[in-house]
Amino acid sequence: MPSLSPAQATERPGKHTQTLMELIVSKSNVESAYRRVRQNKGAAGVDGMRVEELLPYLKAHWPELKQALLNGTYKPSPVRRHEIPKPGGGVRLLGIPTALDRFVQQAILQALTPLFEPTFSKHSYGFRPGKSAHQAVRAARGYIEEGYGFVVDMDLSKFFDRVNHDMVMARVARVVKDKRVLKLIRAFLKAGAMVDGVCVVSEEGTPQGGPLSPLLANIMLNDLDWELEKRGHRFARYADDCNIYVRSRRAGERVMASVRRFVEGKLKLKVNEEKSAVDTPGKRKFLGFSFIVDENPRNRLAPKTKERFKERVREITSRSNGWSLAVRIARLNTYFRGWMGYYRIAQTSSVYRDLDRWIRRRLRMCLLKQWKKPKTVRRNLIALGVPDWQARRLSSSRRAYWRLAKTPQVNQALSLAYWRSQGLMSLMDLYAVTS
Repeated sequence: MPSLSPAQATERPGKHTQTLMELIVSKSNVESAYRRVRQNKGAAGVDGMRVEELLPYLKAHWPELKQALLNGTYKPSPVRRHEIPKPGGGVRLLGIPTALDRFVQQAILQALTPLFEPTFSKHSYGFRPGKSAHQAVRAARGYIEEGYGFVVDMDLSKFFDRVNHDMVMARVARVVKDKRVLKLIRAFLKAGAMVDGVCVVSEEGTPQGGPLSPLLANIMLNDLDWELEKRGHRFARYADDCNIYVRSRRAGERVMASVRRFVEGKLKLKVNEEKSAVDTPGKRKFLGFSFIVDENPRNRLAPKTKERFKERVREITSRSNGWSLAVRIARLNTYFRGWMGYYRIAQTSSVYRDLDRWIRRRLRMCLLKQWKKPKTVRRNLIALGVPDWQARRLSSSRRAYWRLAKTPQVNQALSLAYWRSQGLMSLMDLYAVTS
């Protein structure tokens, strides 16, 4: 189905949008919503109710909950504020709704998605059925292959915290005509957050953490997508991360200035000047990736992505945590599987090979620290095939464990085969399986 522009969406609001609440509370929709909330799990909200307690609550209270939704009298609870550190510094504010509010939001989301999906641009990849971050990265690489060698990397400052409620609701109302649903969505936007026991009212923003927030973000930025399409730009957007590809730096600077005027003037959002720039794709990052720009453009891991990976491995292999080797390897394997599940599309396998070597050196260092006493180091090295005289020299060495871990003898004794026998997964092996 071809995408509809915002103007077309206003002309064709869709079937049953005036009785949308009846669809939201229908048996099949609420059962599907509950399954999704249970599958996603998540922390408890301000009321302390865990996801495991949601089903008994619904069985006992569904008739009155359903009636409140149909009557338009349902009142969402404030979200529980939670801060998580950003990789580049600062914190990201999450709003954790109650399990019941997550369930209601999920039911709304399932009813709204089929109505709004046809209105979204094909260049929008975030939080949409059949779309993914990997597709956005591949689209970006495609533009580079076509000769668009500069990128307008635009960062929206605190986008989720600054969405104007009236503006996003006006865009929702283009398609949704059921006033009860519009009232309920606005109630979720204005529910506020519980901070140190005090409810802070929300005058703007859509809290990250609820099922509805990603859809509302796409609805808000849909006008930007269509404006870029109208101008004929090559771009890829994933949530509030938007990259526009142009042929020259001068063209990029013109596009940056004009799009900034649109974003700040029409959408009332703020462009982060420090994080936004016009540059070559190799010097910018997009969804954790960067690009090698030559005759055969390829996507690679962004430098900050590699550093964050190493930071996590350092935490797991730190001497201070007191974990056994088996526990460290189990935790590393869990992290590797999840990490490679996303970053497997990087087209520079040598990076994974280098990281594998670095990881094994970290583990060799851990093992040497664990052996600790010189006689233990000597005995274990001999058992692993190191000649006695070399084992004596190494065990009595005053070099730091990190330097000892790189010596040829220790490297040979604690080789790739050894770590495989201990169950350690290799990034290269995971890459070969997933690529």
